[in-house]
Amino acid sequence: MTEQVRRSGAAWGAVGWGVGVLALLVALPLAASGRLPDRLATHWDAGSVRPDGSMPLWVAALFPALIWGVLVVVVGLTLRRAGAGGMVPGWAAAGLGFGGVTLLGAQASVVRANLDRTDWHEAGSVTSGVVGTLVVAATVGAAGLLAARRAPDEPRPAADGPTLDIPAGQRVVWLARTSNPWLQAIAALTGLLAITVVVSALAGLTGLPFLLAATPFTLASILVLGCSSVRARVGEQGLDVTFGPLGWPTRRWAAKDVESARVESRTPAQVGGWGYRLSGLGTTVMLRGGECLVIHPSKGREFAVSVDDAERGAALLNSLSAQHTR
Repeated sequence: MTEQVRRSGAAWGAVGWGVGVLALLVALPLAASGRLPDRLATHWDAGSVRPDGSMPLWVAALFPALIWGVLVVVVGLTLRRAGAGGMVPGWAAAGLGFGGVTLLGAQASVVRANLDRTDWHEAGSVTSGVVGTLVVAATVGAAGLLAARRAPDEPRPAADGPTLDIPAGQRVVWLARTSNPWLQAIAALTGLLAITVVVSALAGLTGLPFLLAATPFTLASILVLGCSSVRARVGEQGLDVTFGPLGWPTRRWAAKDVESARVESRTPAQVGGWGYRLSGLGTTVMLRGGECLVIHPSKGREFAVSVDDAERGAALLNSLSAQHTR
């Protein structure tokens, strides 16, 4: 994928998160309206842990959505002024992740505390829900910051050809990254479905059997997200291939263990589909049809990854491998 497509995928992912959180914030209290009082307890005294403030149901549904909308607009305008060009910087990813999870957890806690009460004064405590929400929100924010910081640097140019001349005392590094926006969209959709199920259960709208339905959605989201982007790096130590926005898991081959590297054009039909594929050609990380960096290790089957500028990576890897076999 080109850099422009990768930036577009990141931008659409942020938009999907923004819309999904907004919809859940409004829908959650409205979906439970038949089991809620006309006014909802929305504030609790820190000392007695008793409700001391309330809002009409429709205000309780729209107020957190309004806060979220303002946050998203402020982040969007700031990115536009900064000329981010479709990328989501670390501070923006962390802020949107932390803010979205915090508001969703708070809304779920409020709904659960008021559920099946005839008067808002009878609402239960939200302490455990708030504490749990803050822990999860901090984790999500940190993950967003880490993912944004792992964006690759631009690869250093290297001469064309199957091998390169590396001047003595100098180090040359080749980096390339590929992402598939369709796989990222699927990961986002299944992730939002999992979040919807969990938030509904935390709000008390569904029971344990329904909560278990979040498991397959969560696993699908994690697995697809892990296969939706890949980064390849060739350096003195050999080849590193990292998966997903967090760069984990990682596959490594030492330069001395790579017998040869080449460029080969492959299609999803040849390797059996998209993502991490095992076929008669060996292992292929297929995120877009076209040129792939293919290595032939001294042990095991061939490994291929679909990245741009694969010829330079193969040339550098061949040169480093030759140095270790002299």
